[in-house]
Amino acid sequence: MWKRALDRAGAGERRLRRDYTEQRRAVRRFAAAEYAAARLLLPADLLPHVVAAVAFMHDTDDRVDRGTPDERAAALTEWDALVRKALAGDGSELPVLRCLAHTAERHPDVRAHGEEFLRGCAREVAWRTLADDEELDRYVREYSLPALMLTACLLAPGEPSARAEFTDGCHRLIRAMQRVDFLEDLAEDVRAGRPGVPADAVARHGADLTRPGPALGALVEEQTDRAAADLASAARLADVVAPSYLPFVRALIGVQRLRLDAVRRAGASLATRGSGPRPSAAVLLLLRETAARRRGRGRARRGA
Repeated sequence: MWKRALDRAGAGERRLRRDYTEQRRAVRRFAAAEYAAARLLLPADLLPHVVAAVAFMHDTDDRVDRGTPDERAAALTEWDALVRKALAGDGSELPVLRCLAHTAERHPDVRAHGEEFLRGCAREVAWRTLADDEELDRYVREYSLPALMLTACLLAPGEPSARAEFTDGCHRLIRAMQRVDFLEDLAEDVRAGRPGVPADAVARHGADLTRPGPALGALVEEQTDRAAADLASAARLADVVAPSYLPFVRALIGVQRLRLDAVRRAGASLATRGSGPRPSAAVLLLLRETAARRRGRGRARRGA
């Protein structure tokens, strides 16, 4: 299946096939669930390009997420130059960038979102706290949304009004995901001195982020309610994507609901531990959407 996917993705040259295969192994290690969803629920010709985009995002995050703020900024400057050189067609010594350049060649939107993502990385490197929801939304628009759109643009409809609705749905989805991320990682982020829960919400509830208590429980409830509202709005993505992408989009949104439910259950205990959905629930969701995809393909063949 992988060789066929590479053929359909236009990766015919031997070194490039090795490069994509190397990125596939890496993505399967650090994002096993996401890889499984893409492998089972997306058309084969998209899989190598999804792998390239996810590997690039992970490599970027790894490079700019270590050291002091000055060290991180310097790493971003160096990485930015290497990425832009590769995207300009000047080659690269790095397999991850050779894959990104090929994917951007086949899907030009990836180039635009990649450049926007790199600009947004400056905000990711610099921030220490988020003052309020307005600043959280700026962070999402400048950094998180371009990161999501690196892969999401591969599923975007071509018609302009549907495309605008798709992008808005992606914005609401990633804002919900980012809010859940900050809650899941609350204990770790507080230790690192970079809590992502808006500071005005913390002050409004009088919450102590380092210890469980009613105030923190109320803060978590408020933040999960806001994430749930965005997830409900993001569900309309299913109305604008092509039928072949529907199972993947439903699975993606479904997994975020599972994460959100786990955060709700954890409540104030997030001060001392992380949270996450039960693996069995995610597996059942994936199996359900895989079955739905097979039924849809069967109906399409009979209709043809």
